[in-house]
Amino acid sequence: MSENSFLFHSLQLAPQEAGELLDLPRQQAHWDWMSFFVRRLQPGDVFRARTDHEEAAFVLLGGTCLLDWRNGRNRIGKRRNVFDGFPYTLYLPAGNEATFTAETPCELAECRVPSEARLEPRLIAASDVRSSLRGGGNVSRQIIDVITPDFPADKLMAVEVYTPGGNWSSYPPHKHDVHNPPAEADLDEIYYYRIRQGEGFAFQHLYSGEHAGEQTLKIRDGDTVLVRSGYHPVVAGPGYDVYYLNFLAGSSRALAATEDPQHVWIRSTWKATDPRLPLVRE
Repeated sequence: MSENSFLFHSLQLAPQEAGELLDLPRQQAHWDWMSFFVRRLQPGDVFRARTDHEEAAFVLLGGTCLLDWRNGRNRIGKRRNVFDGFPYTLYLPAGNEATFTAETPCELAECRVPSEARLEPRLIAASDVRSSLRGGGNVSRQIIDVITPDFPADKLMAVEVYTPGGNWSSYPPHKHDVHNPPAEADLDEIYYYRIRQGEGFAFQHLYSGEHAGEQTLKIRDGDTVLVRSGYHPVVAGPGYDVYYLNFLAGSSRALAATEDPQHVWIRSTWKATDPRLPLVRE
């Protein structure tokens, strides 16, 4: 299959423009679970969201806005962009609605999954997420757990990952395309990328998947990769710090994965974590 089946580019808007940067309903993506959208709001713009037969997560990528939802009104957002701190996220289960009113220029990532579960909406503040460092040497990265497997959602999970320039991420290569609990869950996964320097790039290598064959994708700021199966490691171009937002959903709410046995040995070489980490703090 061509890279067009997996790689999607954001619409290029001028900084003062509002609108949808990405529009990927699951019907267009040709998969069962997730729809994904990214939109920009300018001050005073209003975005209304409703979840009739879906659950959704809204990650504020940057900016400040007023959120009106079941639990009242909150001012949310502390970071100017994804490299400026931790996220605010609204989890909205089926049968709920919310309104976002931008106070500053805002960018909002939204993921939706079919659901009829009657759960409680919840605002996840920047102070609620968990940050940790993973790997070692040039396989070091920072993980921000946003919606974890133990979070009371139906199907959705969400993670932010920061990879310093020149480092590898999602490594050793792993896959999650077989329902074999507790060892592995069958999960579709979204990678939404931002790169600190606009001219920067990363590469994502997809291989050994039933749907992917083997190919290497060149990633620019604002790109999205849909991972359907197989291994999918990432490397950031030297000098270019890379962020990606992962949404996952599938056969169970677990992050169980199988690592490529040819490359697991690399773990034994890891010593100190990259001193550039963490890249972001609350």
